[in-house]
Amino acid sequence: MDFLEWATSPWGQTVPIHIAWFLIWVSAIAGLLFLIVHATWLRYFAKEKEFAGNTPPAVAAEIPRHVPRHSLVARLFHWIMAASMLTLLFTAFLPKVGVQFPWVTYHWIAGVVLTVSILFHIIHASFWLDFWSIWPDRIDVDDAQKRVRRFFGMSAPPPRKFAKYPLENKLFHGVIILCGLSVILTGVFMMSRVRTVFFPRNPYLFGDMTWGLMYVLHGLAGVGLIALVMMHVYMGLRPEKRPITKSMIFGWMDRDFYLQEHDPERWVVEASSSSSSNSAPSSSPVKGQGLPDAG
Repeated sequence: MDFLEWATSPWGQTVPIHIAWFLIWVSAIAGLLFLIVHATWLRYFAKEKEFAGNTPPAVAAEIPRHVPRHSLVARLFHWIMAASMLTLLFTAFLPKVGVQFPWVTYHWIAGVVLTVSILFHIIHASFWLDFWSIWPDRIDVDDAQKRVRRFFGMSAPPPRKFAKYPLENKLFHGVIILCGLSVILTGVFMMSRVRTVFFPRNPYLFGDMTWGLMYVLHGLAGVGLIALVMMHVYMGLRPEKRPITKSMIFGWMDRDFYLQEHDPERWVVEASSSSSSNSAPSSSPVKGQGLPDAG
């Protein structure tokens, strides 16, 4: 079974033209299997989370009741990107499974929206946000080793509470970057093969082999995004992850959840002038290990 489809060029050269379309179902089934296995694990086998240390009451009392997590600009970017991403996936793959409609125009328009939103996000994150908060650090790696050892029943001290983003979020973000940049960079060049308002159609910009490899990379990244989006939506809907999803809607998360999951030393938030009058909430364990969520 070949994962690519091939054709013969006018010069007799065998070149790839795109991925084999059964990979759509492979990605969708892989995403579905992840959902089933993860939900079963949490329901029947997962142990309660255990973190090293406790937040001192004096520190907890200074945490505001609503902990700011995402600015309005960051939330707008997220939902615009999500809408363009879903539009791209539906317009790309629905025709391949039998749903026929004039998809090309919708597809490249959604691609332009995604590209512009990503460029804006890079600038916004670099100059107005904490750029390094989404990248793994040494503590993440050390804690990941502890969690893996404890998962297999080996002796290891409890990991620390998370920074603003757990390691799983950071790794998921990295994979999304690779897939997203792959579809964007190849998609920009592929737009020269269709009529748009940006530049004249020029299907001879590259040779047949280059075009073929570009279509293959575009397709592989696209089908990979099917499983990734399924995982992301599933995590956002899980009960233990809903506070994070809620923060992507309203911009903040509850102090209780912050103190349960996050280390104030690793994710510093502004102290609330009125929070000292509120009692510090408990930080009881939460069942299940963290995985890519909606934040």
